[in-house]
Amino acid sequence: MKTRAIGGLQVSAIGLGTMGFSHGYGPSVSDPEAIGLIRKAFDLGCTFFDTAEGYGAGANEQLVGRALAPVRDQVVIATKFFIGSTPTRAELGRRIRARLEASLGRLGTDHVELYYQHRVPDSIPVEDVATVMGELIEEGKILGWGQSQATEEQVRRAHAVTPLTAVQSEYSIMERMWERAVIPACEELGIGFVPFSPLASGFLSGTVSADDTYTGDDVRRVISRFDKDNIRANQPLLGLLTGFAREKDATPAQLSLAWMLHKKDFIVPIPGSRKLNRIQENLGAANVTLTDDEFTRIENELAKIEIHGNRTDEDITKLSHDE
Repeated sequence: MKTRAIGGLQVSAIGLGTMGFSHGYGPSVSDPEAIGLIRKAFDLGCTFFDTAEGYGAGANEQLVGRALAPVRDQVVIATKFFIGSTPTRAELGRRIRARLEASLGRLGTDHVELYYQHRVPDSIPVEDVATVMGELIEEGKILGWGQSQATEEQVRRAHAVTPLTAVQSEYSIMERMWERAVIPACEELGIGFVPFSPLASGFLSGTVSADDTYTGDDVRRVISRFDKDNIRANQPLLGLLTGFAREKDATPAQLSLAWMLHKKDFIVPIPGSRKLNRIQENLGAANVTLTDDEFTRIENELAKIEIHGNRTDEDITKLSHDE
């Protein structure tokens, strides 16, 4: 597995997003099966694992901690905290520290390599969060910190207080808004960029059908790109990817990840899956290398295609209201 640097951390070029083992994509797999898959990802060269306190109400962190315990000193673990209210500066520090200690307990470790603010509300000054992160870094509780779905302004303001290690946001061939300002800012400031949903919640695997149905807490119930009409309307994109993938003896998913890896050397996607063959496929994308000419051809063809549907936090919140 090739490696990349994000901030001061060295990680596998492709990581593993573990959320789906606990929630978000329908019925979850058993803990023993999930632990086996996480360990298999490590065996395949993955050293970067992403979780959060909010995934399965802490259950996902426990799962990741158990799975990686035998190789803890060989991996980079990222987790996240969320605070949505407007605490005082002192209260903010206490809350973040309490959240971190709870996460460390569930993960069974004394530190995490990367600690993200899970969404960045305008109601909480990013400078105050950055100050707390700096203290935690000095204490060795975290090695670096990051923001999720942050704007360029938020990134720059936070980085000026305590340098950011990474920004994690949704990014894929179907969601490219961060190319306008945030990714260039990360390049300028030496910050890693970690795309979640780099395969557009599986759409870019090429296996999605308008006849598919989703139940329970499966986020695809409310993501508009999975509306039947949008699935049909986006077939030209899948046709394009399939054609280029065939040239590279790769799959559409691998080509999508290879496109992302070619774009910038500080981008490290974290696709998630609960199937061994998909994990093998995704991690294998690190070995699919595009030439500059191939990349340009793909970009030129993508510019001709309109993308239908997207994924928003507002849509995701509909799941809790529907239940």
